[in-house]
Formats: sequence, C-alpha cells, structure tokens
Amino acid sequence: MEAQVASWDEERAERSVAVLKAVADPSRYRLLWALGERELPVSRLAELIEAHVAATSQHLAKLRAAGLVASRREGTRIFYRVTGPQVRALLESAVLATDEAVAAGDAAAAEAVQAAAAQERSAPARAAGLRRPATEH
Repeated sequence: MEAQVASWDEERAERSVAVLKAVADPSRYRLLWALGERELPVSRLAELIEAHVAATSQHLAKLRAAGLVASRREGTRIFYRVTGPQVRALLESAVLATDEAVAAGDAAAAEAVQAAAAQERSAPARAAGLRRPATEH
C-alpha cells in the first residue's frame, strides 16, 4: 500500500481531488447514482433531481470534465452514462465509509456526517433567504 501511495505525483493527486469535488454535490451524486444503473437523457435526469434541464446540464458538464460521465447524441436528445464501474464503486465506497463510522459507534464521526448532510440540505434554503425581494416599480 505504501508503494502505491508513494507513486502518486502532484498532478495525479490534483486529478483525484477534482473527481472528489465533482462528486461532492448532492445533485451530482444523485445523477451519478442514477447513471450507474442505466444510460439516461438529460430531460429524465432533470426530473430525477427535480431541477431545470439547464442546471442539470451544468452538473453533467462538471461530471464530464472530471471524467466521470460520457455522452452521446441521438437526434436532438443527449444521453449520459458513467464512464465505467469505478464510478459506482466510488459512490458505494462513500456509503460504506459513513455506514462503518455509524456501525463502529464512532459518535463523533457519525455526528460530523449528519451535520454535513444537514448543512447540505439547508444550503439552498439559506441561499434563497439571502436574496433581496424584487422591488415594485
């Protein structure tokens, strides 16, 4: 294991961090989870994450830039798929890591995971609350 980690260079580490950052958004995580099961068009993916097609396309562009998804065009529709089984393995590893922390009775780790999840859920609500109301003319 030490030899494997030692062989990583700075560029490889940066690419790995870019992949983790791409997955670190709840909507993108859900998109990858859905695409791990089957290829889907953008319109269906937008329905799954309850977002506009434009926002979904932005998420998919970030995932494609990280090398996690690929696309193909069929007429006017664009279909997406994960680039390989390693993508699903990455998502499942995240689930296992959180499950293990909870199962091990690591209260601090479990609490940190729950706090981070609660913060992610409330982020859109906080951002919406920061917007100024439209002024009447």
